[in-house]
Amino acid sequence: MAIHQIDSEYSPGRLSAPPVEKRRGRLKIYFGYADGVGKTCAMLHDAHEVRKDGIDVVAGYIEPHDWPETAALLEGLELLTPLEVSYKSAISKEFDLDRAIRRKPELILIDELAHTNAEGCRHKKRYQDVEELLCAGIDVYTTNNVQHIESLNDVVASITGIDVSERIPDSVFDSADQIELVDIEPDELIERLHKGNVYQERSARNLPTIFTREKLIALREIALRRAADQVNRISLQNCEQIQNGGSYANEHILVCLSSVPSDAKVIRTAARMADAFHGTFTALHVEMPEISAAANNQTQINEHLRLAEQLGAQIATVYGEDIPGQIAEYAKVSRVSKIVMGRSNHTNKWFSKPTLVDRLSTLAPNIDIYIIPDSQSSFHLGLPKYTKSVKFSLADSLKTIGIFAACMLIGLWFNSLGFSEANIITVYILGVLINSVVTRGQIYSVISSVVSVLVFDLIFTEPYLQFRVFSGGYPVTLLVMLVSAIITSTLTKRVKEQARQAAQKA
Repeated sequence: MAIHQIDSEYSPGRLSAPPVEKRRGRLKIYFGYADGVGKTCAMLHDAHEVRKDGIDVVAGYIEPHDWPETAALLEGLELLTPLEVSYKSAISKEFDLDRAIRRKPELILIDELAHTNAEGCRHKKRYQDVEELLCAGIDVYTTNNVQHIESLNDVVASITGIDVSERIPDSVFDSADQIELVDIEPDELIERLHKGNVYQERSARNLPTIFTREKLIALREIALRRAADQVNRISLQNCEQIQNGGSYANEHILVCLSSVPSDAKVIRTAARMADAFHGTFTALHVEMPEISAAANNQTQINEHLRLAEQLGAQIATVYGEDIPGQIAEYAKVSRVSKIVMGRSNHTNKWFSKPTLVDRLSTLAPNIDIYIIPDSQSSFHLGLPKYTKSVKFSLADSLKTIGIFAACMLIGLWFNSLGFSEANIITVYILGVLINSVVTRGQIYSVISSVVSVLVFDLIFTEPYLQFRVFSGGYPVTLLVMLVSAIITSTLTKRVKEQARQAAQKA
């Protein structure tokens, strides 16, 4: 078994130093590519070594493996009594956080960092328990496998065929003071499995599907690469020139979010890119009123925002209906070097609108664009499709009738004073514009435009009480009123929606 240490100004000697006032505890993660590589044994062995130096060590929670080697390493260590949690007529044993804080050892051992706590515990995840211990000034040794890192979830799942639900944010892994890679040859791990030294009951069933040599080699490579990235990150953090022209320091990865469920894969890919380039990472959401209004869309977007935040992204939201324009403008202002987005299923046909990528390439030609293929479409250009029927509002209907009645009375008054037809028609045009501002939806503006032209033609033009709307210049008048009403109502709707969104975000 090979053990490789990745240390950020950290050593067992420093761990042995007496705690200073209000110091934060140090986190050491024993990192492996699969179950059975020996993470827990390595952790227990190191605990005995530091205990020889007089360090107060407590085994906070060790998974009950029932192996002689593990049991032998537990001998001589103080074991913290687990917390028994009753849920749905079953009793589960969990790490007792309160007991550990009261005991307050110098070093505590906690197995399975990505574990999900049972209902009734203070925190949902075990890594949150560990964070509280660190804040209390207690050093922590813990274990974690490569498949439990959030940004690697999709990659590992594509290899093993299993989607692991217990995961830790990358920020937790990256914030560790020390990463110790526990590594053995895949053939040796397979031999352990055959002997029943990993899964006593499940080895024969799981070995053909999960623990094949090819899959273990692939998982091992991912773990080695992730550990190497941690070394590079530590080196760059210690480099004083990183902010003054370093090749990696200037990388800014932008991931574009939507409500498509498969965007989780896009976000994780962008996070891995940001990690590989050692750059900053931003998640951008272009909020469109028609799309964001749907509850299911907003729920999915919120999940993606939370995932991006867990992976260390800065969250940015812009408003508008021109998606590529908003993305390009934000990318230029924020000095984005690479844009990552999901593939759109939109295909170019004759006379079709350009795709999002085409628009972005034109608007931001100096920015690299990465398309993550997937079976679902992430972005669509053009106006959203409206599936709901037009709904009439009693309040808006009364407003339309009132404005039209006022215009008619003013028109009759102007006519009695001898005003020309051109002056009277402006009253109706003004009424249509006012109606488009005070009502919601374009339908009222369109109705107001058509009725105004018809009434004007019927009452104020000769021969009276006869329609001749399609003669003379009246078709042009009708067209101008319709276009003015639609443009005004559209702009008004956008301004109102943006004001509402800004108020909600405030």
